[in-house]
Amino acid sequence: MNTFVLAALVSTSALVTAPREKTERVAPGESLSAQEKEMLALAVEFSKSASALMERWIADKEVTEDRLFSYFYFPIPNTDPPKFTTSWDKLADRDYSRLEDGMLARSPMIEFAVIVDKNGYLPTHNEKFSKPLTGNAAVDLVHNRTKRIFNDKTGFASARNTAPHLFQRYQRDTGETLGEVAVPIFVHGQHWGAARIGYRVVEVGATAVK
Repeated sequence: MNTFVLAALVSTSALVTAPREKTERVAPGESLSAQEKEMLALAVEFSKSASALMERWIADKEVTEDRLFSYFYFPIPNTDPPKFTTSWDKLADRDYSRLEDGMLARSPMIEFAVIVDKNGYLPTHNEKFSKPLTGNAAVDLVHNRTKRIFNDKTGFASARNTAPHLFQRYQRDTGETLGEVAVPIFVHGQHWGAARIGYRVVEVGATAVK
């Protein structure tokens, strides 16, 4: 069984517990609001920084390209929603936080800024969403969102998108409605995943379509 199939099996098991959600995609070709243009510029910068970081890992022999693209996930026991580690997520814990929290600080309207692989795996969340687990499911759902596979409808669309960008509006599993822009991340020319920025919408630009 190849590694992609293994990843798909893990992702499918995680999807069983994912809540239903309503997602709207921004129609292509429509004009963007000033806010959407701002978020898109940040997401493009974010994607380029993430790509450069992972290519530096490979150049410095901290991880091989094969391992980075292997999509093996190892379940963390007694976690619900399920959490996973990988052979390289300690590098993400070390380096992603700086990029992600730096991007979060760029606008008070940004709710999250994360790097995910193309299966929706989020190895390292923003610090405010990576608090210690408490055992209280309601608290942990909000405050410890790291190392999850976000393969809900919105998350999977963002992770798999290879167009220059994808705008969506959706209701998070924590209840709030957000706008999101995702820009693909390429590592040595191969599609690896996406840079996702979720933000509170203050301007409506392009017409949304289901």
